Amino acid sequence: MMRRWLLFLLPLALLAALALLVAKGGVLSSLRRGLPPVEELTVNRTRLAPGVITLDLVNGGPEPVTVAQVMVDEAFWTFTIRPGPKLDRLDRATVEIPYPWVEGEPHHVTLVTSNGVTFDHEIAVAAVTPPMDARYFWTFSLIGLYVGVLPVAIGLLWLPFLRRLERRWIHFALALTGGLLAFLAVEALHEALEIAESVAGAFQGAGLVGLSVLGAWLLLTAFGGAGKGPVMEGPPARLRLAFLIALGIGLHNLGEGLAIGAAYAQGAVALGAFLVIGFMVHNTTEGLGIVAPVAQDQPTPRALALAGMLAGGPTIVGAWLGGLAYSPILATVAMGVGAGAILQVLGVLHRVVARDTQGAVWTPLNALGVASGLVLMYGTGLLVAQ
Repeated sequence: MMRRWLLFLLPLALLAALALLVAKGGVLSSLRRGLPPVEELTVNRTRLAPGVITLDLVNGGPEPVTVAQVMVDEAFWTFTIRPGPKLDRLDRATVEIPYPWVEGEPHHVTLVTSNGVTFDHEIAVAAVTPPMDARYFWTFSLIGLYVGVLPVAIGLLWLPFLRRLERRWIHFALALTGGLLAFLAVEALHEALEIAESVAGAFQGAGLVGLSVLGAWLLLTAFGGAGKGPVMEGPPARLRLAFLIALGIGLHNLGEGLAIGAAYAQGAVALGAFLVIGFMVHNTTEGLGIVAPVAQDQPTPRALALAGMLAGGPTIVGAWLGGLAYSPILATVAMGVGAGAILQVLGVLHRVVARDTQGAVWTPLNALGVASGLVLMYGTGLLVAQ
């Protein structure tokens, strides 16, 4: 046994010795001689208080970075930085700038390093960051309630209508659910890749997206009983599928809540009636997707309420986190996990329809259902102001 472990550890020990030799032996320093340093600074979060701009920084580059000067709206400005102006690789710092910013106006901040490298950060719409108090949590709870929980609950009310459909139309409803989920998966993946561009380079934004998507897919596949797969013969199996769909939608809505909370806290989104109504219409279709698998059954009100909260409740949590502690890494992971979960649910849904139709999945009616789901989500998405 000991010999086996020694054989396992030997390559690791040799690799560590080689890395130490390269790092400490002057090889890298000789390669860098005469070349300018590679510097990188990323602004993870912006907070505004009356007369003060606060930036949370992270050094995601390979070289140490020293913040020497700060410019606001093209004018040099005094600032304080904690714990200090020098940031080693993956170090974090907080910059406070006493500046008379104007509510509702854009402001441009430029960080200048000791080597003269500049990093720009845009504050699109200046607004006071909400304080973390009871009103804060109540405000973001209402945001999550309006754009997540209530729309999904309204969508569940289509269950009585679906119960009166013939079996082929039940398959159409399931195909429509597949279209809804496919649109959500593409949307989540696109947003994850978009947010990943603002992740510090050391954290490999694109790799983080891939890890999140595949990790969520593998986790649900391994622990969701996907090997056997639910079948359409029993109400418990169909209810289980409904909960899987609700879980995938809920993970997507967690990322959506993060984005909404962060945008609202930074004043980038004015949550007017049009925006709220747009999200309500867009997310109501998610409730339809949850009840489609159980259209021929009699699920209890408690089961439907749990499924609705599983799908819509994460929007509230996401809004809290987005307003309180938003970071590009957190948002990227959340969107990636949502995309991976939805892709796994799509696979389960496809197997369910295939088993119930003896393999005849892509009938003209089912293909129309998928297309209708895609068009429905796209059309309602147009109501949401971007």
